[in-house]
Amino acid sequence: MTQTCDPNRGDKIIVHVDPDLKELVPGFLKSRHKDVKSLVAAVERSDYETIEALGHTMKGDGGGYGFHAITDIGGSLEKAASNKNLQEIRKWVKQLSVYLESVEIVYK
Repeated sequence: MTQTCDPNRGDKIIVHVDPDLKELVPGFLKSRHKDVKSLVAAVERSDYETIEALGHTMKGDGGGYGFHAITDIGGSLEKAASNKNLQEIRKWVKQLSVYLESVEIVYK
């Protein structure tokens, strides 16, 4: 997996994914988009347990699909939720949203 470009500049993030995962990746990314909505709702409720669980799942699943940034963001969300740090949680939810909007997949 390789990621390039800076999403903060509006660039696309190129992620190289194994072609064997081609049928699974769209569903995986769709689930992460749903996670963003769930995370936003959980932040509004200060539901740290849900945020921590979603972060843990992303941390475990991201790399297996070739999305190591999702693994990193998930780990950061999990830690921020464990510390009940809403400011950090909001930052990482925003990062996840930007990442998902910027990612471009190349099967290679």
